[in-house]
Amino acid sequence: MEMRKRVTLELRGKMPAEVKELVLDNCRSDDGKISGLSSDFENLEHLSMINVGLLSISNLPKLNKLRKLELCDNRISGGLEVLVEKTPNLTQLNLSANKIREISTLEPLKKLPRLRILDLFICEVTKLLNYRESIFTLLPQLIYLDDFDASNISNLDLEADGLDDEYDENGDEDEEEDEESDDEDDLDGEDDKNGRDDESQILCLKRVVQARKKFVSIRKNI
Repeated sequence: MEMRKRVTLELRGKMPAEVKELVLDNCRSDDGKISGLSSDFENLEHLSMINVGLLSISNLPKLNKLRKLELCDNRISGGLEVLVEKTPNLTQLNLSANKIREISTLEPLKKLPRLRILDLFICEVTKLLNYRESIFTLLPQLIYLDDFDASNISNLDLEADGLDDEYDENGDEDEEEDEESDDEDDLDGEDDKNGRDDESQILCLKRVVQARKKFVSIRKNI
């Protein structure tokens, strides 16, 4: 399914401004670019575009409230400066299984002061000498890189949404919204389409877990 049509389907009769989570996994991008999204999704907090064939995120719309962006299993090789302008409050970014090869490609992320979690599993950049040290030096605001902090303490038990607490201004209201989102997710699980989304996320997760196990094994031998 084309991304533009998928966006319309995921709205489920809602207005874009009412949507806080949008999962577009496994749809087809428009010539490797994002399509169907606009700044009308002004309250969007979580956007997932796993395995959609993205080559570029250059036409990502302005999403001031976006905190979690999942771009696993695409073909993105650069152009991350757009995130600074379009997603200034981003706290979590997953670029696993993309074409990121150089540390310099990640330099624009220095201008995302709230970025706390970055995943680059299965990217070529992870094979560079002193990769982790270089990333933490480049991005001092970062807490977890590939599930470990700078002291190699694991992030596996972390509930990632907890990082947003220091930026929340609505207190318990956010928790209620999360519960509503969970309820919607339970209903969505009955759809075949969402079943395919789950399979995509599981496949991506399996690849990441394999890379994580390899990394942990290497760390133990150091």
